[in-house]
This record gives sequence, structure tokens and C-alpha cells, in this order.
Amino acid sequence: MGARPVVETDRGAVRGRGAAGYRTFEGIPYAAPPTGPLRWRFPEPAAPWAGVRDAGAPGARCVQLPAVGPGGPSGSEDCLFLNVTVPGGTAGTGPSPSTAGSGPGAHPAPNLPPGAPGPARSTGREPSTGPAGAARPAGAAGPTGAAGPAGAPDPAGAPGPAEAPGPAGAFTDGRPAGPPQRAGTTATPPRPVMVWFHGGGFMNGAGDLYRPGRLAAAGGAVVVTVNYRLGIFGLFGHPALHGAPAFALADQQAALRWVRANAARFGGDPGNVTVFGESAGGLSVCMHLTSPASAGLFHRAIVQSGSCSLVVPAHSLLPALPAYEPFVPESLTVARGTAAAIRLGCGRPVGEEVLECLRGLAPEALATPELTTLFSAVSYGTPLLPAEPRRALERGEFHRVPVVQGSTRDEMRIFLGQTLAAYPVADPQAYRSRLRAAFGTHAGLVEDAYPVTDHPTPALAFAAALTDASFVCPQLRDSRALARHVPTYDYGFDDRRAPDFTGLPPVPGFPYGASHGSELPYLFDTGLPMSAAQRVLSERMTGYWTRFAATGDPNAPGTGPWWPRSPAVLSLAPEALASEALAPEDTGGIRPVDAAARHHCGLWDSVGQALDERAGS
Repeated sequence: MGARPVVETDRGAVRGRGAAGYRTFEGIPYAAPPTGPLRWRFPEPAAPWAGVRDAGAPGARCVQLPAVGPGGPSGSEDCLFLNVTVPGGTAGTGPSPSTAGSGPGAHPAPNLPPGAPGPARSTGREPSTGPAGAARPAGAAGPTGAAGPAGAPDPAGAPGPAEAPGPAGAFTDGRPAGPPQRAGTTATPPRPVMVWFHGGGFMNGAGDLYRPGRLAAAGGAVVVTVNYRLGIFGLFGHPALHGAPAFALADQQAALRWVRANAARFGGDPGNVTVFGESAGGLSVCMHLTSPASAGLFHRAIVQSGSCSLVVPAHSLLPALPAYEPFVPESLTVARGTAAAIRLGCGRPVGEEVLECLRGLAPEALATPELTTLFSAVSYGTPLLPAEPRRALERGEFHRVPVVQGSTRDEMRIFLGQTLAAYPVADPQAYRSRLRAAFGTHAGLVEDAYPVTDHPTPALAFAAALTDASFVCPQLRDSRALARHVPTYDYGFDDRRAPDFTGLPPVPGFPYGASHGSELPYLFDTGLPMSAAQRVLSERMTGYWTRFAATGDPNAPGTGPWWPRSPAVLSLAPEALASEALAPEDTGGIRPVDAAARHHCGLWDSVGQALDERAGS
């Protein structure tokens, strides 16, 4: 093996590793450790280092509980690291979708909604945008507000502007950076940059769980995966913090400023950055679309199973489970934080004393199941996120960048399946009871659209209704709002035989199908086996994603089925090959479909307002 590659970043040199078709630089700090007095403060600059820092392994993951099952917290508060994967490397061809990666279980299991029971953890691997001149959201601050509205109070009485998100210059220390040193060959034009925000319900996950070698080697993109603070560490609110500042979002914006300052050094184009993510990562992309502080930090966006309008109805999974709402008013988070501080023994009358007490608590005292769940929603009505994202889309208040959005065919099966043992849907009577609990007076209309006789079991009928109400039709509503202003492309991932990367136990009579996150093995290296048809689908999807990152359009002449703009929806499914025998539902291939009709979106659009009211919006 040849010498390990070295790149000079704006904070110091890093030494990565070579692989077949790509190179990796892992565990690079993009901000200072948010520990001790920096807990619940905006990210500060990482300290520069002398010599060459080893970037051959990921940094620590952020403090988190297991995605499913029992177990105590793991990870560290010193976790603001990112990983860079660039094309090129040791001799050889790019990785095969069916064999590359770090083995099964390389991605986190989808998170159950807060409060839902789950099985014991499996034995797999744990966890489990506009250019500078782009239009700002209506009412957004001017140029000085690109990093947060001027005059906003610093949380916790911060001593100065260094704590607030700022421009790239906030991450310099006065040293000349020197000429950029690219990780690729100097003759190669700057490559598109793709920045991945992981899922995990804002409660767990990490950037290093996703291995983007294929996107780099086959797609020619520089890919950055990011850690950000989770749970109470990233989304806490309290009057002493002057609200609920959304430190998780601030971390992501700091990572994007790092990308702007350093992309060229790794062969990337800082003027061509795509943000993408799945589940909570998709919701993160939604936040960046509507956050004034993200202006100029990205130029395209891909939202996977996490649209701005995502909501899961109350009582739909368990009788006592409230609605899942990823975005909540700041006042609610502050009230929760005030009560939590008292329960933790930190109910002091003076703000600084409260924070001093809370900052003195061990991470284990804060990373409890109750507090992790309580602080897993992002607050709006703040300087970083002024408006509820779905309302911002409706009003056209978002950054003018091309967008790809999509969902999987059976999103909710993975969540419902893990609750059936405790709360079964065994017969038509139980199905009607669940419909009434979830949809109230609209239950009859829902049953008419999803009769048991059209589905193999009552439980699968209920999962279909929840998928359409929670994921697919909200996504299509958001896309209509986006498409009025920017190029928008919708997909539906329809491979019901996708490799199972979750490690969750099967549920008899309840196949997971194309469930939440099932598209991830087609984009990232998992080592899971794929059929020939699935490998072809993976190649097509890698091409669509990386072409969109390069040009803002997933299409190119001679590259395969054409992806039309919204309101069309492109079905992504394997096509039967002569050597394979697939079920009829798996042989559709890549083609436009009438997703609104397939998923009964006329019904869900008509009852959506009522469901919003039931959810407390």
C-alpha cells in the first residue's frame, strides 16, 4: 500500500486512508468540544493543531441511548466530528454495491417513535440551498443575518459573538491558510460536494454509520458525513438560555461553514454543495431550506423520508402515545426545560445558577430515556428557525435551490411491526378500533379507502394508511409548494424485497417491505447481498443522486429512465432480469407513477387540517 494521503485543512493537516476507488479522512473536528461551560452553547471554532492529525478512524459519536431495546448511554459530548470521502485512492475499480462496506448492520435501525417499545438490540453495528446570491426566505435578515438575525440574545449570556453561528471567517485564527491541497488529482475539475445528515429521530445515530464509498468512486462526489448533538444536548430549552436555540441545527450549520472553508482542499467545489439526509436527516435538510442562517451554505437539497410536513397521528402505534411532531413551538420546549431542571435538582431562581447546576451534571444524568424523548423535537420561533418549516414552505419562505424529495412504499411498517406484540391488529374489529383511535371521525372514510379485503392482513392495511397519512402525502403536499418556485423531483422507493439492514427480528405475517430507510443500502456501502436487478437499481440511484448534486438535475442524456419534475413521481424498483424470478409487485422497474392516486392523497389532503388539529398544531 502506498503512503497515506495528507490534506492541509484550515485548522491543520490530516492523514487519511486509501481504499479501492476512494479515500477517507475521518474524525476531523469541525468545532470545539461542547463540554463543561460550552454545553448548550453555539459551536465554537476547533483549536488548530500542530503536525499531522491522524484521520484514519471516526471520532466519538454523540451521547445517545440505544436505538431500540434497553441499555445505558454511549458516546461522548466531545463529538463534533465529520468524515470526508473523496474519489480516487488505491489502484482498482470502485466498490461493488453487493460487497463493499463494513458488513451487515452498518446503518442504524430506524427509530421507533418516542415511547414505543422495541426488541433487544441486534448484534450488528450500533446505531442502531442557495448560493450567495440566492433569494432569502421572505422576511429573513439581510447579509448580516446570514448567520442568525442580528440582535438575537446569546444563549446563557454568551460573552461575545464568537459563540453565535457566523461566516467562514469565524473559524479562522489569523494564520494564512496557504494554498489548498486537494485530495484528488490537480487536473480534475472541482467535484460536487454532498453533505449527509444522519437519521435517528434526533436521539441517536452518527455520520460514520454511513459509508459513502460508492457515491464517491462511482458518482464522483466528495461526500461529508456529520455528527451533531442529540437529544437534550442538542435540543434543550430553558429561560436561562433565552429560549431553545436548536444547538443541533447550529452544529450542522457550523459543519457547512467548515465545508465552505475546506471543500477545495479535498477536491470539492464549495460553490456546489448538496445537503441530503434521511429521516431526522431529511428533517434537518428541511430546516436548512427554511433557516435564514443556512443562506449561502448549500445549493441543492435531497429530503429522504423526512418532509417538512411529516407527522404521525396520536394513538396510532400505542394507546398512550401522542402524535409524533418533529417541530414544536419554542415555548413548549422552554416549559419542558424548566420542569426538567427542577426534577434534576437545578430549580434555582437565578438563570446563571440554573445553568451552572445543569452543566455540572454528568452526561449520564441527562441522557435518560425520559429526557432524550422529551427533547427530541426541534423548536421553531427562534432566530435559527423562525417559522414552522411546513408553514414556511406554504408561504414560499425558503431558499431557492433545486430539491429532490421521496418516501418509501411502506414507511410505517417498521414502526408498527415493533408494537404489534403489545398492541395487535389481529382482525377487522381491531382494525376499525385502531382507525378510530388514530383518525377520529374520519375513520370511516379511511376504511373505505383501505378496506381489509385489499390487503393481506388488517395490520398491513393499517400500516398502509399510516404510511400515506404520515409520509407520502405530506411529502407530495410539500413538493407542490416547492415546485411553485424551484425545480423539484419526487421519487417513491418501491423495492419490497430490499435488503434488511436494520437487524430487527422479523414479525410473523408482517413483512417490512419497502420500509423506512430501505433505500439506504442502494446509496451507501453495507455489504448486504443484492440480486442482479437490485445492483442495477443501486447503480441507477447512485447516478441520479450524484448527477443532481453536480447539476441540479438528476437526468443526463443516455443515462437511463428520464426523471420528470414534480408533480410526477418516479418509482424506484428493480426490473426483472431474464435470470431472475421476481414477484409481479417487484418488477415495475424505474418509471413514473401516479403516486397521489396510489396513496389516496385526495383523502389525506381533505382531512389533513383535522389531523393537524388532533396533533395539537
